Amino acid sequence: MHTGTPLVEILVTEELDATSEPRVRALLEDALTMHPEQLVVDLSGCPFIDATAIGMLLDVHRQVWTSGGRLTLRAPSPRVRRTLQIAHVNHVLRMVPEDDGQDMMTETRAAS
Repeated sequence: MHTGTPLVEILVTEELDATSEPRVRALLEDALTMHPEQLVVDLSGCPFIDATAIGMLLDVHRQVWTSGGRLTLRAPSPRVRRTLQIAHVNHVLRMVPEDDGQDMMTETRAAS
């Protein structure tokens, strides 16, 4: 049984690159201390992602998965989605369109 916070959402409004990675990582690490059942990173305001940020998201995914939770990337732009596909992480990192936000908790609870 999961005893953490059901849902934690982080909104990214800047490029995810080597410059912003330390700030975003610190924010995500704070979120991880709540042991979220569902950690949602909203990328609707993120115009670009680089390899450093992809590595960070994979690290966070591993940590969330290990604690029994799930990381979801919400509403990545076509450019960000394409970068994740080129990096071959689109099969590991779950991505959903913006309008799927409500279904995530229902899906998680149904699986519990």
